[in-house]
Amino acid sequence: MLSSRLKIELIAGALILFGVGLTVYKVFALGFPLLPGEYREVWTIETKISFQPESGAVDVKLTLPEPVAGWELLDEHFASSGFGFAIRGEEPRRANWTKQNLQRETTLYYKLQAYRPTVDALPDRPPEALMPPLLNPDQQVAMERLLNVLRAKSVDVESFTSLLLVEMGPEGSDPDAGFLRSTWEEESGDILLGILAHAGIPAGHLRGIRLEDGRRRQTASALLEVYDGDNWLVFDPETASRGLPPNFFVWQRGSQALLDVVGGSRSRLEFALVSNSLPARAVVAMEQRLGRYALLDFSVYALPVEQQGVFKGLLLLPVAALVVVIMRLLVGISTSGTFMPILIAIAFIQTTLLVGLGIFLTLVAAGLWIRSWLSHMNLLLVSRISAVVIVVIFLMATLALVSYKLGLDQVLSVSFFPVVILAWTIERMSILWEEEGPHEVLVQGGGSLLVAVLAYLAMSNRLVSHLTFNFPELTLSLLGVILLLGKYTGYRLSELYRFRNLGRD
Repeated sequence: MLSSRLKIELIAGALILFGVGLTVYKVFALGFPLLPGEYREVWTIETKISFQPESGAVDVKLTLPEPVAGWELLDEHFASSGFGFAIRGEEPRRANWTKQNLQRETTLYYKLQAYRPTVDALPDRPPEALMPPLLNPDQQVAMERLLNVLRAKSVDVESFTSLLLVEMGPEGSDPDAGFLRSTWEEESGDILLGILAHAGIPAGHLRGIRLEDGRRRQTASALLEVYDGDNWLVFDPETASRGLPPNFFVWQRGSQALLDVVGGSRSRLEFALVSNSLPARAVVAMEQRLGRYALLDFSVYALPVEQQGVFKGLLLLPVAALVVVIMRLLVGISTSGTFMPILIAIAFIQTTLLVGLGIFLTLVAAGLWIRSWLSHMNLLLVSRISAVVIVVIFLMATLALVSYKLGLDQVLSVSFFPVVILAWTIERMSILWEEEGPHEVLVQGGGSLLVAVLAYLAMSNRLVSHLTFNFPELTLSLLGVILLLGKYTGYRLSELYRFRNLGRD
């Protein structure tokens, strides 16, 4: 009869060998990269087109991106089950889905992989013909006054456009600009392009995606592109800053529509993004072999990009769990709750470490003070916890508003902290304060923060993130290690330090 310890050791050994063995096979047989340092950042962008069909034939056209500004396209995939599909070779390229009859709402997919080995300028293109929109007499007068003011303050096209963006933004103070904003109709097109056309300056939209790892359901963004007679200048209408942002993937230039749907209504165009550090050749080879190797058909790469971004974060949780197990069982650190440090570490990833520590300490300190006041009201446990949850939400909203007014954008990520966990932490620490005193609160609270910081450092490590995403089977090996640690009955490091004098005797 096998003992429980031997059973755990056999199961743990099998899990560790299976995870490591599968990783070695993927590295040497399938060409997966083991280290991320020497590889480029490859972005996988999945486009989702959804619409409600109407009676009659359906014709969907999507403008496809071109490799500009240093971007290189590695591969493209289209999902068009039941549709006729073709790629129009016109300028720009367009994907065309057609179907004679469609009964229910459907979704079409287009996925590409791209990387940016160099940062190049946008290629030159001829400006489009100026088409100023028709204005009523009052708008015409306001337009002329605004253009005269901007011309008097500017010396060239660049300074004119910068001043225009400031006046048309939320901080603008020109009354004529405000009047045009309030009376402009959507049928007249974009207001900035209309004003620039009246000023005789060729301009257009530069549509694309702001790259953010793990982002889901993102919509297309538009930059402003103006022609100064020799070159095209790019401006961000939101910030009035000049230049192409480094995290902006250019999808389309010009006035042509990004998506056209004939025979459908309520169409939506959404993007899901995920980045990974891989060599470009390995990514292309992996995509080509998805149908040849059954192992790759069940890998994370076989999932839609939206789910890939989710699993990229979930696969880091076993690493944080291993940190908690080591710190509690081997080191002997006391924490407030078993896995609360993991949730705090997840919030730190979203807020950055120093900002997250400040937010956490502020919320917990304020919550403890309010909880001490509620304890004198003799409330039942359920009512007390609910009151603390509401107070924590109010404190988070207040902190976000104050930080926004002060221009502290990082503090706005306070919403990533789990509200219920914060409320239970405050309740647990307040009870601990009453039963054990403030010293025990400091010990467990400090231990929780220490373990959370170590878990954050492990989860945010580039090598760890690379290994967990490309080799998810290693989580089985982590499970085996945790099972082995679960049978550890020896002294902890804190106990060895505590009883160090006995060892000397």
